[in-house]
Amino acid sequence: MRKPASIHPWLSSEGLQSWVNEAHGREEHQRRLAVWLTHIGPFPAHQVATLLGVSKQAVWLWVGQYNRLGPEGLLRRGRGGRHWAYLTLAEEQAFLASLEARTRQGRIATAKQMHGDLCRRVGKKISLGYLYLLLHRHGWRKPEAAPRSRRTAKRSRS
Repeated sequence: MRKPASIHPWLSSEGLQSWVNEAHGREEHQRRLAVWLTHIGPFPAHQVATLLGVSKQAVWLWVGQYNRLGPEGLLRRGRGGRHWAYLTLAEEQAFLASLEARTRQGRIATAKQMHGDLCRRVGKKISLGYLYLLLHRHGWRKPEAAPRSRRTAKRSRS
């Protein structure tokens, strides 16, 4: 069995306890508590994980982050964002503004025309699905079609 982790002395025992109590949310408190339990125990990671209801790997991750970077190491930065976007949101809005100007001049933009313009703007071939997601993201909708005329003539019954 692996020996319990040790905590680097970034804070004193009293400072570590007050740091745990100053946590703002449940997740932040849980991460800080894992470090504190490892410090006062020394409990192995699997016992800390059982006490907190998290995985053993999470405890090792949190203790490692604390040991490397100190208390700031446990501050979470979001992983989200538009990692695979071809254009920024501002560039997408500028592209749609140019399309809107074209449609106001009376030139109706079809999806194929928009796709060609977008490919030229991006500088590479992109999928048609990306265009549809872009339109949806900015609230563009298909324009209402003109109502179809109904047949007024009745069929003769023979």
